[in-house]
Amino acid sequence: MKMETPIARVRGLGSARSGAHHWWLERLTSISTLVLFVWLLMSLLRLPSLDHQAVTTWLASPVAAVPMLLLIVSTFWHLKLGLQVVIEDYVHEDGWKLFSITLLNFLTIAGGALAFFSVLKIAFGGDVTNG
Repeated sequence: MKMETPIARVRGLGSARSGAHHWWLERLTSISTLVLFVWLLMSLLRLPSLDHQAVTTWLASPVAAVPMLLLIVSTFWHLKLGLQVVIEDYVHEDGWKLFSITLLNFLTIAGGALAFFSVLKIAFGGDVTNG
């Protein structure tokens, strides 16, 4: 039988402070994503039509491209934070947890980079019809 204090038993089982930062980031990214999605919806509703030409012309403007890039960053960051919590809560084997979080990070960065590049290509006048 070991004679330990309660603090000695839980020491090394995780930090009591690191979760607060993650929680705040989730809340901030959810608010920023919500505000930016409302902006996107209002902006699209104000367009005369939603055809390819109208949307790409609108997105070529810095007034539209910059918030769209912020929306992409905020959305993918929020996605990563939320799915990381799900993985940490439901994947119990350390090897699979590490693999899953690493895969999540790669896929989130890849998806965000693709979306970011697409907006930049439109904003800087790339030919979006021929790839």
